[in-house]
Amino acid sequence: MIGVVRYSISHPEVVAERGDLDIALYDGTQPVPENLDDVEFYALPYGIIDTRFCEPIARMPRLQVVQTVTAGYDHVLPYLRPGLTLANGRGVHDAATAELAVALTLAARRRLPDFVRAGDEGRWASGWSTGLADARVLIVGYGSIGAAIERRLAGFEVEVSRVARNARPGVRPISDVAELLPHADVVIVATPLTPETEGLVGKDFLARMADGALLVNVSRGRVVDTGALLAELSDGRLHAALDVTDPEPLPADHPLWSAPNVLISPHVGGLTAAMAPRVRRLLLDQIRRYEAGEPLANVVVGS
Repeated sequence: MIGVVRYSISHPEVVAERGDLDIALYDGTQPVPENLDDVEFYALPYGIIDTRFCEPIARMPRLQVVQTVTAGYDHVLPYLRPGLTLANGRGVHDAATAELAVALTLAARRRLPDFVRAGDEGRWASGWSTGLADARVLIVGYGSIGAAIERRLAGFEVEVSRVARNARPGVRPISDVAELLPHADVVIVATPLTPETEGLVGKDFLARMADGALLVNVSRGRVVDTGALLAELSDGRLHAALDVTDPEPLPADHPLWSAPNVLISPHVGGLTAAMAPRVRRLLLDQIRRYEAGEPLANVVVGS
């Protein structure tokens, strides 16, 4: 039984492998440990919308590092206090989220939801679809997930454009997005949620998208103005494939469920077998860095 807990970790294999340290498991399935006085490094359990996992931060007076296993970290920011370092799970969900982005794009462009619904009714509903070959794809938010999406699109004979917060070779600045939108058949949003990106995909953004274009959102629901998107979907001008929504979870009576030309998955971008080994590698590396006094990876707040 560990009396002093220096590391509170959300992954059992990490706890087992680093049994030489004052380390304990808290993965969110059990009550929060009673004594958190000595915790210096806290790896939050996986969960985007469960604030219970952030609340123990206030009970950790010696805490130095908060580590998420999610790429997004907006849900943690309200719980931070001055002096804490926050590191995110950059890289953990690249493969799985990129997979889903491509899957949603293909499903929407090849009309798979229509075929499934027809099959449920016993109807043979053959017909043409736009497909993906020769499409012009714009990736909005070209970080590690955006790059992973492009790698998975490489075999589909598409033309890819990229925008990010800062320009670099081959990537244009987000300020150029209005110029690029009218020329894109598919717009994949993979940007983090920040004050600058909240509501980014609003009325003006959507209005500049080409008629019949597809919006794919695998970032955060609040990056998209739901009301503005509903207006475009209801007019039949745009299509959407959404892994994230605002609000979330989406209530059963929300009009997005019944809007035309929309495909919704319930925020499952990272939920594949690829997650566990990547979380394990990240946490082991971060613990090694912390023990050695080396700079942590993926720091998004603090130093």
